[in-house]
Amino acid sequence: MKVAFFSTKSYDQEFFTLVNHDFDHTLSFFESKLNRYTVSLAKDHDAVCAFVNDKINENTLQAMHASGIKVLALRCAGFNNVDLEAAAHYGITVLRVPAYSPQAVAEHALALILTLNRKTHKAYNRVREGNFSLERLTGFNLSGKTVGVIGTGAIGKAFIHLIKGFDVKVVAYDPYPDDMLKKQGVEYRSLQKLLETSDVVSLHCPLTHDTFQIINKQTLATLKEGAMLINTSRGKLIDTDAAIDALKNKKMGYLGIDVYAEEEKLFFKDLSEMIIDDDKISRLMQFPNVLITAHQGFLTKEALQQIATTTLQNLTDYEHGVETRNEVTNAQVHSA
Repeated sequence: MKVAFFSTKSYDQEFFTLVNHDFDHTLSFFESKLNRYTVSLAKDHDAVCAFVNDKINENTLQAMHASGIKVLALRCAGFNNVDLEAAAHYGITVLRVPAYSPQAVAEHALALILTLNRKTHKAYNRVREGNFSLERLTGFNLSGKTVGVIGTGAIGKAFIHLIKGFDVKVVAYDPYPDDMLKKQGVEYRSLQKLLETSDVVSLHCPLTHDTFQIINKQTLATLKEGAMLINTSRGKLIDTDAAIDALKNKKMGYLGIDVYAEEEKLFFKDLSEMIIDDDKISRLMQFPNVLITAHQGFLTKEALQQIATTTLQNLTDYEHGVETRNEVTNAQVHSA
């Protein structure tokens, strides 16, 4: 198949080109985001491959349909940026990568926790400037603390297995509790009870109608005083204004995010010589107890290889009429 890739970076081209030796598709890489205006780049292609911040609304899908494109391959797990009703209407099959090294994202969440706690990012900068002072670098022992995990799917489970090595008590919230985790000592609680009792809260749930701004003014009011909040899932799980207020009034002790509600305007770009006109992220960057990374949780060699392999296999299966569990339909979303 001839596949047009949008929102690509050097690592996308490197790993997809490498893995494609086993599939023999024809790949075209474009740095542009996918939208109604850029879809013309995919003319004469059979399929489009998109990423998390591409805007795949009805207008985009209509333009894809007009170009004869019948399949959309997402090289990510999330699909909240796709109008699935419009995709069905225009006969466009949507495929995704439901799991790709859950350990990659889980390990990044752990890295955010340890960095925020022990302030190694600040120590690194100090030492490079010849400042060997330990003032204002005090952290806390993770051992003995309670860690709350919201969402216990593949990534949540991987995170739990990692964090348990620090001798912590793990509590969880998920509408569908995992019996195996229960047997391993994970205690499921209500969202309110989890927030009230956890020293660290880590988000590992998908973005759905039910989880949109699951962290908001009301839920943050129940957060344990001084607790740490980590988000490596989807930016819109958090109401940014409410998080800023919780930081200002010291209700929240630390915030570590690898995702941001309005990240499509910022992330995956070099804006170092530009004025950032997003007042909310600018405010967040001013807090000494906030750590922001630019959606790099997935960025390991193992994850990139798995993403490329699954994406290209999805396209091969589609081409040969092979049924795949990785297809996303509007009916599946409403029944979930």
